[in-house]
Amino acid sequence: MEERTATPSSEQGPVRKTKNGAEMKVMDISGATEPAASAMNGYIWKLAISAGLGGLLFGYDTGVISGALLYIRDDFEVVDKNTSLQAIVSSALAGAIVGSAVGGKMSDRFGRKPVIMFSDVVFVIGAIIMASATNPDIIIVGRTLVGLGIGIASMTAPLYIAEASPAKFRGALVTMNVLMITGGQFVSYLINLAFTKVPGTWRWMLGVAALPAVVQLVAMLFLPESPRWLYRKGRMEASVDVLRQIYPNKEQLGQEMEELQKSVDGEVREEHGSRFRHVLRKKKELKMALVAGVGLQLFQQFVGINTVMYYAPSIVELAGYASHQTALLLSLVVAGINALGTVAGILLIDRLGRRRLAIGSLMGVIGALAVLTVAFHLTNNDSPAVAIQQSFSQAPGYTCPLLSPQSPPTLDCVSCLKASATCGFCAAPGNEMQPGICLLSNKTVDDFCGDLSRSWFTRGCPSHYGWVAILGLALYICAFSPGMGPVPWSVNSEIYPLRFRGVCGGIAATANWCANLVVTQSFLTLTTAIGTSYTFLLLGGISIAALLFVFLFVPETKGLSFEEVETMWSRRASQGWGRSWAKVQDSRDPESVSHSPVL
Repeated sequence: MEERTATPSSEQGPVRKTKNGAEMKVMDISGATEPAASAMNGYIWKLAISAGLGGLLFGYDTGVISGALLYIRDDFEVVDKNTSLQAIVSSALAGAIVGSAVGGKMSDRFGRKPVIMFSDVVFVIGAIIMASATNPDIIIVGRTLVGLGIGIASMTAPLYIAEASPAKFRGALVTMNVLMITGGQFVSYLINLAFTKVPGTWRWMLGVAALPAVVQLVAMLFLPESPRWLYRKGRMEASVDVLRQIYPNKEQLGQEMEELQKSVDGEVREEHGSRFRHVLRKKKELKMALVAGVGLQLFQQFVGINTVMYYAPSIVELAGYASHQTALLLSLVVAGINALGTVAGILLIDRLGRRRLAIGSLMGVIGALAVLTVAFHLTNNDSPAVAIQQSFSQAPGYTCPLLSPQSPPTLDCVSCLKASATCGFCAAPGNEMQPGICLLSNKTVDDFCGDLSRSWFTRGCPSHYGWVAILGLALYICAFSPGMGPVPWSVNSEIYPLRFRGVCGGIAATANWCANLVVTQSFLTLTTAIGTSYTFLLLGGISIAALLFVFLFVPETKGLSFEEVETMWSRRASQGWGRSWAKVQDSRDPESVSHSPVL
């Protein structure tokens, strides 16, 4: 935190008025000690890691469903349709939209801590329902409850961490929550692989999700409430007790209390007769903050990250890898890269800054999506031919109904799969690029093909270029995970005024989940309608728009206190929408903010 002259809040007078007009005693901070000012203590780590377990729930659910779907399709034939698969995935997203929408108001009213604990209880109930489901509809009910819990935690946990973090380390600590997300995805793929040979495969995969929720629920019992929420509610003694643990240095504690009191005093003066909608219409700085925060959350999803994470095994199969286990293993590698990239984000976000990291990340994402576009174009034009006569002679009665002995010899695997959702491709033994046979797609034919030592393809076709698609996925994750993964959550946890932080964070998180729903609900449909190659090309175009948005509308908040961020928005609002982006250099410089007058 920058050097400035501090006046302990105890020197500002023994009594102040709360927002209700009641008198409130200003607390003495003399109990603070004098250790080194710059280090994070164990107390802060305990808060960040325990609250960040909500991210682990988010990540585990994202990853586990991608593997569980492979086996749910085997148990329930009705699920083996694009719309049914998307319904199971999107039901959690629908729950998350509701959860994030109500989570903001809940956390502002009841506190950050009890709302996180409530999300854990909802998540556990949903996981138990999924694990015991007897039909796809019950899975969808459980997924909806799990999504509700994830949605509430997705905006409350980063907010809790940010409000308990020193400005110097806030970006890294909020990114810890994102690391938990990517770590949860990695763990989910390990769990998926561990249960591939166990009876009740997908039930174990989905049921294990309850464990981290129980761990977080217990851990939160021993953690305090957010000190800023306590202060905002007039519970100053409790707030100072928590802040003493976060800022053991007396001077730092005095600075924090002084800034926090000024911020709350300013809000109290403006609060009479003002509701969120009224303030939003009146205050341009709040509008600008919401545009930046909501825009980042929307583009985080629209560049396609969760098409990769939810459907990673399916994308691997589309690239020409038929085995479920191979698809899960390659997806595990993708998830591992995602986790490592997030570690890089933790190291870089408070050094390079949020804005620069996001711009670099999006440039890499655009390049990776170009590779994926080319890769799937190549695989689409490099599939093995269909052996027409063998399709009739080797599996009589099971030949794809769209084939006839007079079918053209140019028919290939891609044509076989596109011809009908009821057909699959049984590849040649030994060399999968040799002509294979096009048959009906069902369990009997799958077993028949396996008995002939042939691979059975229903989603993608063998190709010489499948490895290029896997490389593109890896490059995409390498580019996305250090920047556009953590930056939207970090920025949204620090750019809003204290009294509207929960509401605004909830709006941004709801926008994220809505975009997530749109992308995941449409991905498989798009790959069928326009092809996988053009789907990734579309995502590349959206990524270019995201890059322009970050350049124009997202300021730098690296190293700024919450109060300095509010000052920065006031200055940008006074410049107007048309001029503020042209002076982004000022917003990159923390010193220019800390020495600017409050407007």
